[in-house]
Amino acid sequence: MASTGSATGGGRRGVSRGMFHLVTVGDGGQASDMMRAPKTGVLARLTNTARQEQSEYAGNEPRPLRSYLATLSAYGGLCAALGLIGRVSGAVLPERFAVSDLVLVTIATHKLSRILTKDPVTSPLRAPFTRFRGTAGPAELAEEVREHPPARHSVGELLTCPFCTAQWMATGFVFGLVVAPRPTRLAASVFTVVTGSDLLQLVYANAQQRATRG
Repeated sequence: MASTGSATGGGRRGVSRGMFHLVTVGDGGQASDMMRAPKTGVLARLTNTARQEQSEYAGNEPRPLRSYLATLSAYGGLCAALGLIGRVSGAVLPERFAVSDLVLVTIATHKLSRILTKDPVTSPLRAPFTRFRGTAGPAELAEEVREHPPARHSVGELLTCPFCTAQWMATGFVFGLVVAPRPTRLAASVFTVVTGSDLLQLVYANAQQRATRG
């Protein structure tokens, strides 16, 4: 149902319809103002539902679901960007990868993910999102994720979790095998050799400890 108000002398006339209020100036004038009632529609209901679901899921634990969703979106955007780069560069997807290449990048992914998430040298990259708590093994640190703000918490979990970071590393290595296989094999070989060296270091240290105790 509509209600109409008017003013003489070329004044303002208002026409109200439902939730909207339209104001015109003069006879046959154009709309100069439109005001909408407070938002109480679908968006508000969706927001309330999302908050309720997060509360029921997380309980009293700090689980920043919106920040996780942003991280997931960033990964999806990265994959889309890499796909676009591959298309522009004219790269051709292979039917399959050589087993030797898969073994090479698997070991490299494992090592690089641990370097980024545990190594003392890379701790400045994690410092804005974590707190130092001690050592967790040979040449590895134990760090605690900062809870606030939620975005920092989400990034901190990613940067301290080698299992999570490995997904990003593997994506980069596999993309590299398609677009630039030789440089990718070169980089992956470095991390694979370092992994072998680490194993030898641990074997040597263990043998040295046994000899000392004996």
